[in-house]
Amino acid sequence: MIKSLSLTRPLIFFDLETTGINTTNDRIVELCAVKIFPDRTRSEYFRRFNPEIPIPASATAIHGITNEMVMNEPTFKETAKEILTFFDGCDIAGYNIMKFDVPLLVEELLRAGADHDPIEQARIIDSLTIFHKREPRNLAAALKFYADEELINAHSAQADVEATIKVLNGQFEKYNDLASTVDALADYVKEKNDILDYDRRFVRNDDGDIVFNFGQNKGKRAADNPGMLKWMIDKDFSAHTKYIAKKILTGTLQ
Repeated sequence: MIKSLSLTRPLIFFDLETTGINTTNDRIVELCAVKIFPDRTRSEYFRRFNPEIPIPASATAIHGITNEMVMNEPTFKETAKEILTFFDGCDIAGYNIMKFDVPLLVEELLRAGADHDPIEQARIIDSLTIFHKREPRNLAAALKFYADEELINAHSAQADVEATIKVLNGQFEKYNDLASTVDALADYVKEKNDILDYDRRFVRNDDGDIVFNFGQNKGKRAADNPGMLKWMIDKDFSAHTKYIAKKILTGTLQ
């Protein structure tokens, strides 16, 4: 339990096991999420999915989930509504989630037909960022350093989520100056650039304008280039990048 963090709304710790590391093309095979409410009660969501594509042996070697184990499980699309409901209105926490787990979860939800990104307004706390700023290592080392425990069943979503909770709690016990509100702690772990989409195709510049972050249009204001936005929507960009492009194009994101 995170004793030192002040919560104003639920905080979800989550972890994914997947078919691979491509956030656009790979699929989720296991999701574990633990929701901690401001009164410190908790709710858990755990499910495996039939990814509808083969799980490579290299992925099975990491998380131990085989094609046979998920062949009779529901697809992500079949459970997307309940996942969307579980995550709506919550802040997010995890270990190394910003570059993989968050983008892939949002990609799966949008691909399943979700009409919004439930993490869009969430404040995100990534314990890896705190760890790297204080003691750069991996989750097993973090658990050993902050909780003096060995990580058993590494790369099991449940084990990784519980380990991350213990790591963040240990960080509060070790660093007396660590921010105690979700707002302040999310600001502490936030990257310098104001990134709009998980593939980093859009960022905010120093003036706060949304600009392209790739190719010959890098640095140009996205709103001034509707043709480029329409081109991106029609091309092979991630669902979340297209989602952001549409919002810029329609003026709902400025």
